Amino acid sequence: MVVRKIELTKRQETIIQIVKDNGPITGENIAEQLNLTRATLRPDLSILTMAGYLDARPRVGYFYTGKSGTQLLTENLQKIRVRDYNSIPVLVKENVSVYDAICTMFLEDVGTLFVVDQNSLLVGVLSRKDLLRASIGKQELTALPINIIMTRMPNITMCEMDDNLIDVAKLLIDKQIDALPIVRPSENGYEVIGRITKTNITKAFVALGNG
Repeated sequence: MVVRKIELTKRQETIIQIVKDNGPITGENIAEQLNLTRATLRPDLSILTMAGYLDARPRVGYFYTGKSGTQLLTENLQKIRVRDYNSIPVLVKENVSVYDAICTMFLEDVGTLFVVDQNSLLVGVLSRKDLLRASIGKQELTALPINIIMTRMPNITMCEMDDNLIDVAKLLIDKQIDALPIVRPSENGYEVIGRITKTNITKAFVALGNG
């Protein structure tokens, strides 16, 4: 999915003003006011229409939508879904040790591990903080199972592929966590099919800014 935040040219700003003052107005009439050909204006009109500044109706002409750049940006944000920016989850079994989980987190270079049972269904989440807290004590990490320290259901915040990305970003902020599992409901629980992290959110906003 491509979401654009465009910088308008002087000519495009003039076109918007003409449509504001005279709409509905045909492309030919806009071209006449600018002393240009319809073919010359076609790319500008296409950009303004696709970006949402103008609306076009056959045999009627162009209308100004009345939306500001900020409003259009907000609308575009609302269109971005989790599926557009998800990444591969790192899973561990619930019976592995804290030591093994630390090794996995280091080797996979992630900040959150998702814990699954023998049926590959989500049962817990492990963060860096969980593993750090466990390692500070005097317990033997190779003998300590992660199911002792992980966050368990039903206290796990989750999302699905069709969820709005901006809503997921709000969840990350509100819950003060670094990642969410993307799940698919199954008969006996939830299957982890992806993950959304603060890095994914950052990539989405960088893409939005760069068009």
